[in-house]
Amino acid sequence: MLKYFGTDGVRGVANQSLTPEMAFKLGRDGGYVLTKEKEDGKQARVLVSRDTRISGQMLEYALISGLLSVGIEVLEVGVITTPGLSYLVRAQGADAGVQISASHNPVEDNGIKFFGSDGLKLSDAMEEDIEKLIDAKEDTLPRPSAKGLGTVTDFHEGSSKYLQFIENTIPEDLGGIKVVIDGANGASSALISRLFADCGVDFTTIATHPDGLNINDHVGATHTEKLQKEVVKQGAQLGLAFDGDADRCIAVDENGNEVDGDHIMYVIGTYLAEHGRLKKDTIVTTVMSNLGFTKALERKGLKNVRTQVGDRYVSEEMRAHGYNLGGEQSGHVIMSDYHNTGDGMLTGLHLMLVMKKTGKSLSELLTDFKEYPQQLINVPVKDKKTWKEHQPILDAIAEVEKNLNGEGRIFVRPSGTQALLRVMTEAPTQELADKYCQQVADVVKSEMGA
Repeated sequence: MLKYFGTDGVRGVANQSLTPEMAFKLGRDGGYVLTKEKEDGKQARVLVSRDTRISGQMLEYALISGLLSVGIEVLEVGVITTPGLSYLVRAQGADAGVQISASHNPVEDNGIKFFGSDGLKLSDAMEEDIEKLIDAKEDTLPRPSAKGLGTVTDFHEGSSKYLQFIENTIPEDLGGIKVVIDGANGASSALISRLFADCGVDFTTIATHPDGLNINDHVGATHTEKLQKEVVKQGAQLGLAFDGDADRCIAVDENGNEVDGDHIMYVIGTYLAEHGRLKKDTIVTTVMSNLGFTKALERKGLKNVRTQVGDRYVSEEMRAHGYNLGGEQSGHVIMSDYHNTGDGMLTGLHLMLVMKKTGKSLSELLTDFKEYPQQLINVPVKDKKTWKEHQPILDAIAEVEKNLNGEGRIFVRPSGTQALLRVMTEAPTQELADKYCQQVADVVKSEMGA
């Protein structure tokens, strides 16, 4: 079990659990692990970027110092989305990339996530190697004092390269669709207008004025209430909400209804399948995807493969078996024909492309998707790793499964980044979903509550 790395890098409260000292160690030890196979005499190159949190610069400078201390050349990208960094690592032929972001989390949090030379998140084995160095009793890594030290170069033009890449995935102008876009006051804020204007979109924006403290503050992919109201108010056909680092996209239809990642994948996936472009007629999701998603695909003659929670596991499954569409209910959508990671802005544009090509509204495209009522309760716990050792919890789960009798499901899992157990149920009615979810959550709280 990893000690520092969760499902999406190392996260914590900035300047408390995630300190500049830890950022330095992650830069030094992580940089060494990622570049130690570099041929002798060739300096390794690592791209570093961040979102708009006030703590980003503090952690960035500490992280870069760690990278420099082991002789790595750093290209400082500045504020850009996580998928933007992933693309640039590959496009620039860099050895690695590091994004400083806590994605959809509140401003107090921050995180550090690494990407290999392929632009993909690290394997568990590589993260374990970094953790071993962090916890080593003695730091034996190289410490050049002059020749051999790393250098820093600004690479702020990287955002333009990234936006050009996304634009090139859209074969035609997207005029004729009015959309409201929520940037979560995050990393996409300065990019949205440039991208969507270049694609000919009729758009307005909200939450695109970051001040370091307002990222994800009741806006963005996890708080779509303002966007829903604005779509209806403006008579728009669509709303798009990104999270703090814009690797997620949640949509809103013309009636103001939220459209999550399952729905987005269904719309894009069925369109691709109709045109013979959905590889193996399969969409990869996690165990958190709604049961209605699987049944909707089955009615279209399509398949759904599920992985454990985490977009990197979806990505691994896609690459292992040659699938080209996958993602998470939370809005990570991976379209591997274009990009190897979830990209909110890319997803939003391709959702609009389906609407334009079909001439249908978003609600019309989802007519055949009948969602099972779902409930999710997050239970703060003392030790999320030991929940399977509590027999009363296992018994409560078994009882619910028996009562559902295949017409729904219950799923319990630890959060990848917080001291929580997530209890999720799906059932034929919302009343039953609520009842069974609360039933198990109460047992979890009684057994393990913080």
